[in-house]
Order: sequence, then structure tokens, then C-alpha cells
Amino acid sequence: MKQESDRPSAASRRRFLQGAVVGGVAASALSRDAIAETAKAADNLPPNVPEWMKTPGDPAGSQPYGTPSEYEKNVVRHVPKNAPQYLSAASRTPLQDLDGIITPNGLFYERHHGGVPNIDPAQHRLVLHGLVEKPLIFTMEDIRRFPSQSRIHFLECSGNPIYTKPYGKTASDLVGLLSCAEWTGVSLKLVLQEAGLKPEAKWVVAEGADAAAMTRSIPIEKCLDDAMLVYSQNGERLRPQQGYPLRILLPGFEGNMNVKWLRRLKVTAEPVYSREETSKYTDLMADGVAREFTFYMEAKSIITRPSGGQRLAAPGFHEITGIAWSGHGKIRRVDISLDEGKSWQEAQLQEPILTRAITRFRFPWHWDGKPVVIQSRATDETGYVQPTLAELVSVRGENSFYHNNAIWPWRIAANGEISNAQA
Repeated sequence: MKQESDRPSAASRRRFLQGAVVGGVAASALSRDAIAETAKAADNLPPNVPEWMKTPGDPAGSQPYGTPSEYEKNVVRHVPKNAPQYLSAASRTPLQDLDGIITPNGLFYERHHGGVPNIDPAQHRLVLHGLVEKPLIFTMEDIRRFPSQSRIHFLECSGNPIYTKPYGKTASDLVGLLSCAEWTGVSLKLVLQEAGLKPEAKWVVAEGADAAAMTRSIPIEKCLDDAMLVYSQNGERLRPQQGYPLRILLPGFEGNMNVKWLRRLKVTAEPVYSREETSKYTDLMADGVAREFTFYMEAKSIITRPSGGQRLAAPGFHEITGIAWSGHGKIRRVDISLDEGKSWQEAQLQEPILTRAITRFRFPWHWDGKPVVIQSRATDETGYVQPTLAELVSVRGENSFYHNNAIWPWRIAANGEISNAQA
């Protein structure tokens, strides 16, 4: 056992740190305060007892609603600085800073078209009418009386990312309009059965209670399959930005169809052709003709670590990890390329592998310190393989804005800095 005299004193540690700083960096480059702060931090390292062990911490209940550590204050949603952020706004999930597959509610991406309404759930109503045998008006209490279910699904904006440069520097810049949560609510099929569908019912038009009256037409087949009316997210009631007190969830469909602040469902024989499914959210092809109703989000993946904006500290072992998802079902496999797409190796998929949910993948890698381009490629259970950007553009041209599910490569320089290889 070491004697006390064998341990380096705080003063000797400070002298060592100061000497290291001066030896590695010009003394004028660091202030005395910075040197003192570095020395103070060293006092909390082994074999010393750190400061936070010397006094009791905050008592339970000091924060009625829990918050992250102050040292994680930079893990926040990203709001694009070059886009107007008022009524029609968006903020992006910091995917490169997250682990697992569930997005915390406070980091879930936002997209709204008329601001976030402040809705009193006691005064909120859901109207169900149109081609039904019995038109109904539901309170939130009525909705919660139906048998509940909880399922994990992703949501993704169809403009995630766009087809034109600049694409962005980080994983959040590229595909941050994507998040995944456990949703709790009721089967839309049960609610429709309560009203009774008429034989000519082919579509359901969903309308939100926001200032934009967001409206989308949904095929009846989807409504009778896995669609839900949800009121909770990750175990707590929906937040206002996510549609409180009620939204529709259409697993695998483009994000804006999952209408928030849901107030009305009208059963019809035809789609309504609203603004958000004519002038917006249609895919222009190379000849200027628009594809109609491209509901599903295709298979997609991205490496989140190491990724753009990060830096590898040194050669050696590094785990490549990222996420994959598909609106058509489960992810079947993810492949990794370490040579700009010339060859591919299969990554390990982390359980659980769920339908229309984010799946995390992992790949062990030894970096030799040389420049390299890494990328991932997803394949879903239908056999669909994620394409390159060049392959997409060759089919759709450069008029498209939505449904870009291309492979996104990262370039790692010899100094470890990582950038978007597509930029």
C-alpha cells in the first residue's frame, strides 16, 4: 500500500501541469486563470477524493421536473440560422449526440406550419363525420376510454434532407428532422368502427387545430391498419410542440401526415387535395411532372459516430455506430464501407429490431490514421437497398425537394477531423 508521502502533492501536480502547458503551448496563449482552472480540475482526479464527494448533493425533489446534467447543456435541438423561424418553423434532433433508439421528448424534432397552439384539453374535441353511420364528437376523456396500446415508431419529415447543396456539416444538419419514440394511444380502426364506415369510404381527411389548419388525406387502408390516435409520448402526455393533447400517428408515412393537435376526421370517397398535398409535399421529377401521394419514407441510414463535426483523437480502435430506419417495415441489414463505396462489410444490428422504428447498428473498426471515407447502406425487409445520391438524381433529376434517402458519406482527414464527403 502506498504511503502518504508517495502521493504527489497538489502543489507538485500544479507545477507539473504548468510545466506541461508551457512546454506544449506558448505561455502567452493561456491566461493564468486557464492554468489555475486546469490545476483545479486535476485535484479531482485519482488518487484524490473529488470535490463532489465531500458535501451532500441536491436533495430529491429539488427539481419537480428533472433536467439533464449541466455538463450536457450543449446537447440541444439545432435551429437552422439561415431559415426564418417564426410560424412555419423547424428544429432538428442532435442525432450525433444520442445513444440507443429512443429520442428524449426534449430533443424530439419539431416542424409546424402555423406556430404551436396552447390548447386546453378540457375544451378540445375530436369530430368524426362524413361517410360514417353515426357522426361522433369525442372529448379527450372519451378517447382515453378506448383500449390503449404503446408502440415504438420513428417520425421523419419528407424534406430530410433536401436534394440541393449545401447539405450540412453534421448528422443533425443532414437528417435531424427524424426522431423515434414510444407512442401511447388508441387504434384509429377502433374509433372508426365506433362510428361505422359506409361502403364508399376510401379516405380520411385529418385536420389540425393549429392556425394553419394543417390538413392531409389518408388512405382508408392505412387507417384500418396500424394508424393510432396518440396522447402520450415516451410515457408522458404529448408536449405542445408534438401535438398536445392529440395527434394522429401513421407509422412509416412522411411526418406532416401525422397531423398534430387533431380536431377533425372526415371520412370521404376522394382525397381533399389540400395545400399540403398539392403545392407542398409532392415530388417533382426531371420533366417537371409531380409524383402524387408519396406517403412512405424509404429505407435510410446514417453513421452518427464518427460523423461530421466530430474529431478522432488518435488512431486505433473506434466503434462505428449509427441508425437505420424504413417506412416499409424492419431493417434487415446495414453494410459499412471504408473505401468510398468500393466494398462493403456487414454491421451488427442492435436489438430490438422493430418495424418502422429506428434500428441502431455497430461496427468495430481500427483506424490507421490515414484519410478515409466511411458510409453506411441500409436494406429493409422488402429487399429495398438504400441508393447513392447519384442514383437518386439520375432517376428524379434535380427538381425534387422531398424524400431524399441517399447514402451520406463522411470524410475523415489525417488529423482526425470529420466532414461531409458529399459537400
